[in-house]
Amino acid sequence: MSQPYLIQFESIGSSELGFISVGQEFENIPFSIKRTYWTYYTPQSIKRGGHANIDKELVLVAVSGNIRITTELIDGSRAEFKLESPDVGLYLPKLCWHTMQYSHSAVQLVIASNEYDEADYIRDYNQFINYFAIEK
Repeated sequence: MSQPYLIQFESIGSSELGFISVGQEFENIPFSIKRTYWTYYTPQSIKRGGHANIDKELVLVAVSGNIRITTELIDGSRAEFKLESPDVGLYLPKLCWHTMQYSHSAVQLVIASNEYDEADYIRDYNQFINYFAIEK
């Protein structure tokens, strides 16, 4: 089972001219990219996510501000991450329950392996922890 992990993107440039970081599929993005989207203006008091995807992998990047992410895998292993630099991403494998909490100024870029499909989402935590029992 794949684990969530941080991806360090190369920072190209200088403090005088600015920087660019690049994500490329199968180089530093470990899947074929089918969709990108971003979230912004999320109040600090709100937690987003609260779901897992059955057949979708994600890379999350805090383009600005910071984002706290908690993850849980189907085997019960949990981790916490803080994204606060646009040259760091967080890989989330399939079947990874995750929640996110944002600073006021946070902009999150999401890179996804699949297009949106509501049937791919597990939004009930009890269904998530019982997923393999339900599938049998």
